[in-house]
Amino acid sequence: MRLLILAVGNKMPEWVETSFAEYAKRMPHEASIELVEIKPEKRGGGKNVDQLMAAEGARILSAIPPRCRTVALDEKGRQWTTVKLADSISGWMKNGGDTAFIIGGADGLDPSIKNSADEVLALSALTLPHALARVLLAEQLYRALSLIKRHPYHRA
Repeated sequence: MRLLILAVGNKMPEWVETSFAEYAKRMPHEASIELVEIKPEKRGGGKNVDQLMAAEGARILSAIPPRCRTVALDEKGRQWTTVKLADSISGWMKNGGDTAFIIGGADGLDPSIKNSADEVLALSALTLPHALARVLLAEQLYRALSLIKRHPYHRA
């Protein structure tokens, strides 16, 4: 199973790439993490926020593989515990197919992405910087897989 992280934004600081790579390297062979960076829409040029999000949304949709489960990340989404995330991933692994976690751009996700997602989750009730959201999500995916595999990384 592939766990894709589709994230609007590029040119992240080195600490983000290093941290993300560390968690991706730790993942068990049954579930890999792959990062797909989506180019953000250029700000300015008379485009309003809705137009910017729509353009980014179109890029996101084109990056989602066919028959891929989608999980949109939004601060207003449902908050799961790590145990709930592990239970969901376990079920997804049994059902087969890949899962794409979608992190929006500076203005968030286009409503069409959130409305069409299989799940809408919040990593936190706090607004997180996009760079930190990538790392936090990678860590939580690793933690959830550790829980599934009964690895001692997760201590409840």
